[in-house]
Amino acid sequence: MPSIKITQVKSTIDKTKRQKATVAALGIKKLNHSVVKEVTPQIMGMVAKVRHLIIVEEI
Repeated sequence: MPSIKITQVKSTIDKTKRQKATVAALGIKKLNHSVVKEVTPQIMGMVAKVRHLIIVEEI
């Protein structure tokens, strides 16, 4: 399966609890932290919900 690299570039301060939980569920721990995930419908749905806080790169 294809993979994507997800990097947090904006803070979760003043964001909703749901957005903070989504970023944490993606495995991102702090600003400028990156994780590599396989492309699944669940991951892509999470990415869509916090698109304004992250950058997504295809690997």
